[in-house]
Amino acid sequence: MNAPRSNAPHLRARLALPLLVSMLLIGGCASLTSSAGARLAERLSAAIMDQNDPETVRDGAPAYLLLMDGLIEDEPDSERFLRAGARLYGAYAAVFVDDPLRARRLADKSLAYARRAMCLRHATVCGSQAGHFEAFAAALAGLDRGDVPLLYDYATVWAGWVDAHRDDWAAIAELPKVGEALERVVALDEGHERGGAHLYLGILKTLLPEAAGGRPEEGRAHFERAVELSTGRNLGVKVEFARRYARLTFDRELHDRLLSEVLAADPQAPGLTLLNTIAQRQARLLLDSAASYF
Repeated sequence: MNAPRSNAPHLRARLALPLLVSMLLIGGCASLTSSAGARLAERLSAAIMDQNDPETVRDGAPAYLLLMDGLIEDEPDSERFLRAGARLYGAYAAVFVDDPLRARRLADKSLAYARRAMCLRHATVCGSQAGHFEAFAAALAGLDRGDVPLLYDYATVWAGWVDAHRDDWAAIAELPKVGEALERVVALDEGHERGGAHLYLGILKTLLPEAAGGRPEEGRAHFERAVELSTGRNLGVKVEFARRYARLTFDRELHDRLLSEVLAADPQAPGLTLLNTIAQRQARLLLDSAASYF
C-alpha cells in the first residue's frame, strides 16, 4: 500500500549530492578486463569527475549505462561490473531523472545489481536483507575491512532505492537496515570515500525532528566528521549539513555560514569538480529561500 507523497519522507534532495559521488568514483571498480579498456574507463571516469558542466554529464551518462549493461551481460558474475552498474544507475536516477516512474525503474535496476554483487561474496548478508533486523545486523558483523567498498556501494544504492520508492511505507521501513549497514562501514573504515558513510548517516538521522524520533545532534556530529574527513573540499557535505540539520533546528546563523562558505570556495578540485559545481547551485537556491524559511 502506498502512502501519500506529502506524508512520506522526501529524501531525493538529500541524497542527490552524495549519490553523485558514487557515480564519480566508479573508475576503479569498473575497469575493463583489457589494458586498453582499463585506460578507457579510467580516463572516462576522470573526465566525468572533473567536468564543470553538469548538463554535459547528464546528456552523456546514458551511453555509459548501456556500456555497463553490456559488460554485465558478458560477465554476469563480475562483482566489479555489478558494483559499477549499480552505482551508475543509482546516481543517474537520483541526480538527473525527474520523472518518478523512470527514477523507480532505474533505482530497481541499480539495487538489483548491488544485491547480486553482495550475494556473490556474502550470501548470508544477501539472504538476511529481507528478514528480521537482528539477523541482518548479525550478518553485517561478520564483514571485515576488506568488505567496506562492497558494503558502502550496497548501502548507498539501497538508500537511493528507498528514496525513489519514498511513497511506499514498506520501502521507508528498510531505512533502519540501511543505517545499520552504514554504521558498519563507519566502524570498519570511516574514511572510505572521504567519509561518505558519515554524510549518509547525517542525512538519515535528520530526516525527522527530535520530537518525532529523529536524532539531529547525532546527525550534526556525522556531518561535522564528514567535513573533516573530506578536508572541506567536498562542498556537497556543507550543503547537506545546512539543508538538513540547520533548517531542521532553525539555526539560521549556521545555515547561512555553511552555504556562504560553499559559494566562496573554489569548486575546482580533483575528483570533485562536478559535485562541487552542483553543490554551489544548490547552495545559492537555499540561501535565496532562507528568508522565507526561517
